[in-house]
Amino acid sequence: MKIGLIGLPSTGKTTLFNLLTNMVGSSETAAGKTEPHVGVAKIPDKRIDFLANHYKPKKITYAAIEVIDIRGIEPESGGGKEKGAVHFLEAVRQVDALIHVVRVFRNGDVIHSEGSLDPLRDIDAVNMELLFADLAVIENRLKRIEASKKMTADLEAERAVLEKCRKCLESEKLIHSMDLTDDEKQVLKTFQFLTERPLVLLLNLDEDQFRSGSYEKKEALHDYAGKRGIPLLEISVRTEYEINQLDGDDKALFMEDLGILETGISRLASLIYDYLGLISFLTVGTDEVRAWTINKATTAKAAGGKIHSDIERGFIRAEIHKYADFERLGTIHAIKEKGLFKIEGKDHIIEDGDIINFRFNV
Repeated sequence: MKIGLIGLPSTGKTTLFNLLTNMVGSSETAAGKTEPHVGVAKIPDKRIDFLANHYKPKKITYAAIEVIDIRGIEPESGGGKEKGAVHFLEAVRQVDALIHVVRVFRNGDVIHSEGSLDPLRDIDAVNMELLFADLAVIENRLKRIEASKKMTADLEAERAVLEKCRKCLESEKLIHSMDLTDDEKQVLKTFQFLTERPLVLLLNLDEDQFRSGSYEKKEALHDYAGKRGIPLLEISVRTEYEINQLDGDDKALFMEDLGILETGISRLASLIYDYLGLISFLTVGTDEVRAWTINKATTAKAAGGKIHSDIERGFIRAEIHKYADFERLGTIHAIKEKGLFKIEGKDHIIEDGDIINFRFNV
């Protein structure tokens, strides 16, 4: 899965990228660059930590998300702005979900690209780039449909869903927020609309704002996100970046002092997983303890294919027990005694936290 970090310049986007990808000490920003930064964010998982401590494996593999730090749209003039927008839109098309980093923090040493703090204005500025790009695609396609010599049933269906999308965009809402049928979603697949991608608003606070839980236009921002069904997350990116550079004990003390019970990447990952309908199943052993990311409602056979196509092709059964049961009881023997060790067939639906051993033959 790929997530793209978007936003105006000087919002803390690249600091967030460095935090997520553990590039501690990197201060390079994407401003002025056309090529986005690309890295991998390891998803913290206490289940993996617990299992690794038990099995002492040679290798530990956490779930991961590819992160792309996309150049911000800059308030340039003439052709420069147009060129910057093209690179921005091209990069957005590569990702599965968008994290819009919005500046709320106050810092007189970091000049805002628009000259003043106004997070709602900034959200609209970026959204308009996405909206107008999608509207242009829709308008062009509708013109071609109207010019068709023969209006087929498929074209009629396509025109209907595109008109529906145009109406949504003209009301300044995202296609992702629309209640579309499976057939309508199928029609839109070929277009790869930018506003169809899931979007999360990440409000970047300063330390004082984070401590107090108060900042300008908080109610308006939450109301904006709520009305549009957009998840919203509050993080002090700079603070977490600095804490992340500390040793374990000092890190824990600072997090406790700030009331940070869970790191920003953990909260962001949980939000994205839930928003996109993702879960993790686990495989364990002395060779490796690993988390595997799949969609909700994935069958046992298909989950096996996530590991290797041979497992899916030669699937026999899945031996499953729950992580929560293992944490509580401590051994497979105890789990079996309680009747909690299950043998499941190919159509069994995998749940988050299932620990699975696949049996297969090819």
